Amino acid sequence: MAAIQAQGPQRLLEVGPGAGAITRYLMELDGVEFKAIEVDQEKVEYLLNHFPALKDKLMMQDFLEAAPPFDQPFMLAGNFPYNISSQILFRVLEWKNQITCVVGMFQKEVAQRVAAPCGSKTYGILSVLVQAFFDVTYLFDVHEQCFQPPPKVKSGVIRLLPAKNIPAMQSEARFILLVKTSFNQRRKMLRNAVKGLFDEAFLQDPIFSKRAEQLSVADFAALTFQMK
Repeated sequence: MAAIQAQGPQRLLEVGPGAGAITRYLMELDGVEFKAIEVDQEKVEYLLNHFPALKDKLMMQDFLEAAPPFDQPFMLAGNFPYNISSQILFRVLEWKNQITCVVGMFQKEVAQRVAAPCGSKTYGILSVLVQAFFDVTYLFDVHEQCFQPPPKVKSGVIRLLPAKNIPAMQSEARFILLVKTSFNQRRKMLRNAVKGLFDEAFLQDPIFSKRAEQLSVADFAALTFQMK
């Protein structure tokens, strides 16, 4: 809650409130226009029965198919469903021009992957794409004993803030294509993984002797200007 309050949100969307573990606190934040989105009908009924104030603030809808719930910039928060963690982050990227902050709990491995630095074993597609547009901070672990019943996995909370310096790129579409192509064969030398995206002569540049995890976000962005 402290990480959320520190951002002073004016509008806040909670994704997947479930049984309302944090909803009860979020909806009481002063001066905040609050909304929540939940796809499970039983959980929606439970929430409305236990938190009548949620009427007109709770949407029964799939977050991955929903339109932005506010006309103005808003913050996103939640204990995000682990089975769609990556899809949620890709949705955040689609909405990046409207999102002022994300504070969310993910499966620990996913949270670590998003925050992973260049060169680490967990640095991958999600790391690069998210870090291109957001400044990522790994806030803290959440032990499985904090839940009833305890899950079989550990959790981690991360914060995303719009990046202060988004690297120049030829286009977002090319950037995404390059990153995904590079990491789809991450064990290969980059030259072999992306040979279809660049002219043969340019592939002789020393940077292509590296593997994908050795390239920074800025490196990937710069290479988009040389793609076919």
